[in-house]
Amino acid sequence: MRTRPLKVALLGCGVVGSEVARIMTTHADDLTARIGAPVELAGIAVRRPDRVREGVPAELVTTDATALVKRGDIDVVVEVIGGIEPARTLITTAFEHGASVVSANKALLAEDGAALHAVAERHGADLYYEAAVAGAIPLVRPLRESLVGDKVNRVLGIVNGTTNFILDRMETGGTGYSEALDEATALGYAEADPTADVEGFDAAAKAAILAGIAFHTRVRLDDVHREGITEVTAADIASARRMGRTVKLLAICERAEDGRSVTARVHPAMIPLSHPLASVREAYNAVFVEAEAAGQLMFYGPGAGGAPTASAVLGDLVAVCRNKLNGATGPGESAYSRLAVSPMGEVVTRYHISLDVADKPGVLAQVAAEFNEHGVSIETVHQQVKDGEASLVVVTHRASDAALSATVGALRALDTVRGVAGIMRVEGE
Repeated sequence: MRTRPLKVALLGCGVVGSEVARIMTTHADDLTARIGAPVELAGIAVRRPDRVREGVPAELVTTDATALVKRGDIDVVVEVIGGIEPARTLITTAFEHGASVVSANKALLAEDGAALHAVAERHGADLYYEAAVAGAIPLVRPLRESLVGDKVNRVLGIVNGTTNFILDRMETGGTGYSEALDEATALGYAEADPTADVEGFDAAAKAAILAGIAFHTRVRLDDVHREGITEVTAADIASARRMGRTVKLLAICERAEDGRSVTARVHPAMIPLSHPLASVREAYNAVFVEAEAAGQLMFYGPGAGGAPTASAVLGDLVAVCRNKLNGATGPGESAYSRLAVSPMGEVVTRYHISLDVADKPGVLAQVAAEFNEHGVSIETVHQQVKDGEASLVVVTHRASDAALSATVGALRALDTVRGVAGIMRVEGE
């Protein structure tokens, strides 16, 4: 066994970073046995050095992250600071100075993953990022390695715990969106500024990463259609329940039937209660992978939190350290397919549309005529009149998003339609 320790630099010591440092310290013997050489935490870069960090050796703390990654004796850099800069520059500098990198930075990988992979390859280094998607759930490595001999056609999942918690509370507790968000914040699931979660940015970054790996094609964050959950109402939840469905924020990455393009999207959707994702509660994540030979696979577990995310980071650290010992590198970027990324307008699915309409004869016929005019076939219509107010709930057969958008535009122009109260896609059938 090699006696010189592999040296690790840790960038960031917040909830995840402090847990990584703790595990590296308390489980040092186990990590040595699993890697085949000692592993040593050589430095921890932070922004606020005076902050108390229980269990973190104070002598390792520095505010000069650049000097730490430039040391030359660092074998692996673990980046858990998040954001685009300075993370991108620090990771690039680490590669240039001979270190491999383990990152949990979904935003950076979705934005600039191809460039980072190129720098890593140029310097013979690894870039691993299991913790960037779905916390502790082993998902990136199975897609990169276990299913690399298969053809993945679809990835469908719940990849944001905060939004799943909110929607779960709205369904099971009958609370409104604001009350459910307040509860998520009080429990620590939502940040003080929850925008990245509730507006779908977090899930969209993860979708870009998953689509790129699954389809061997570069998919950037800008390629992902994104909608959040802020417009989901109690009426939407109730309507889904009447139809035997529930509402989830889904990340959906699909290969086109002709195999020539892919799509990636994040939005709320109604799914049947019989679908395995319907039973994913609280802040848990779950991802369905549909492959040609393997069939349907489901990955489930905690998608966030210090300890779960640190578990994924440490798994990558062990793998990267083993590669260092063997003088090898693991899988890099695989983008040989170069498939086109289709716009949202070409996505074909089913829809649930809620309309506020005038309570008078002929309204239903007018509405049905607009759907027919734009080639969107109606499956069911539910009409309700209460206190002089009338509403229609229309569920369609499969149609393109562009056709549905044109239909909704035409409906809004009708004098008999007072408003389009809600539009939600129907998935998982």
